[in-house]
Amino acid sequence: MIDPQGQASKWIKNMEKENLSIIKLTDPDLLRTLENSVQFGWPVLLEDVGEELDPSLEPLLLRKIFKHGTIDMVQLGDSSIEFNKDFRLYITTKLRNPHYLPEISTKVSLLNFMITPEGLEDQLLGIVVAQERPDLEEARQQLIIQTAANKKSLQELEDKILFTLAQSEGSNILENEEATEVLDSSKFLVDDIKAKQKVADETTANINKSRESYQSVAQRSSVLFFSITDLPNVDPMYQYSLNWFINLFLRAIQQRQVTCYLFQRILNNSSLMHIKIIKLSLFLKIRKTT
Repeated sequence: MIDPQGQASKWIKNMEKENLSIIKLTDPDLLRTLENSVQFGWPVLLEDVGEELDPSLEPLLLRKIFKHGTIDMVQLGDSSIEFNKDFRLYITTKLRNPHYLPEISTKVSLLNFMITPEGLEDQLLGIVVAQERPDLEEARQQLIIQTAANKKSLQELEDKILFTLAQSEGSNILENEEATEVLDSSKFLVDDIKAKQKVADETTANINKSRESYQSVAQRSSVLFFSITDLPNVDPMYQYSLNWFINLFLRAIQQRQVTCYLFQRILNNSSLMHIKIIKLSLFLKIRKTT
């Protein structure tokens, strides 16, 4: 995963909370950690790799699994260890534009996690709404979870219906009481889920309409971040992380002048962000000339 802003690492750490091992190629116990994780089926996150990978990873990347009796085995270093099919290996690099050789690209699935202006805008919008209207953001998060649960339930019901129809193949389904009961109950559940989803969609539309009031500050701040990311073209030492920018964004929100008018609060927040960035730019110009 191409991950200069650390978004992929954060996502993996949230997703694989239990038994996740985080390692680097420079760790002295790299192989020992991998051996334990492969045997027990634990996930591993290998962070900050360069354009070359350690040759010891090749058996895992190429899935060179062989049978020893009825047990799946894999060679790691000088040891042959049992391979657990639940094992997962994630690899991230902070390089913005890595040039991997074709032989590496064929061993892994390459994903680009570099943040886009639209993606950052959505993140910043969520942050400012959480600060200004925490009730609104909490309701939105709950609706996202509910929508995902509804889709999962619908998929399970569809699979159940298809399985029932497949089992009744070659006979009159109307004469099969069990199949008829399954279809009747599934229809009731599908209608119930669709009704809930309709209410959720209407609520989501209302929430998004309220969130639009804060869209301008997210748009302008996103533009500012991508302006800052071009500073290394002036001098390589001027590199700033996404975490630094988000902390700056939060401080601008917290330090804004308190007012009861929404438009004025948004204006204050944008102005503070601009002032901070202008001060930074002036500082860089002074450093450059001296």
